Amino acid sequence: MLYEWIKALHIIAVIAWMAGMLYLPRLMVYHCAAEIGSVQSETFKVMERRLLKAIINPAMIVTWLAGLWLVYEGGWYKAGWFHAKFALVLAMSAMHGFLVRWVREFAEDRNTRPARFYRIANEVPTLLMIAIVILVVVKPF
Repeated sequence: MLYEWIKALHIIAVIAWMAGMLYLPRLMVYHCAAEIGSVQSETFKVMERRLLKAIINPAMIVTWLAGLWLVYEGGWYKAGWFHAKFALVLAMSAMHGFLVRWVREFAEDRNTRPARFYRIANEVPTLLMIAIVILVVVKPF
């Protein structure tokens, strides 16, 4: 029964993590259009920081902790599909790291990237999520 509860917690955390990972780059797209020092720019800084610190970071931590517990308890570390999924989760975590860096750059008014960059970056978590879900549900190998 504990396994099912941890799995539910893992899924909830993944949903929260993904919601933040999909929303934050979209905020950055709009932040690019705000003039440095403007009220709008300062508002985006607050929104980005709060989203990262209050939702995305805690959700990633819970996702990882619950996920590692599930892998160990379920013996999934022996499965080929899991190795591919794990690589994609590492890529998602790397994307998380890029978002942290970009939030810091915006906070320090050091962003040099155009809105188009963040529009493209916004698609990365979606593509990773699709592949991860397929691997978990279908278990192709």
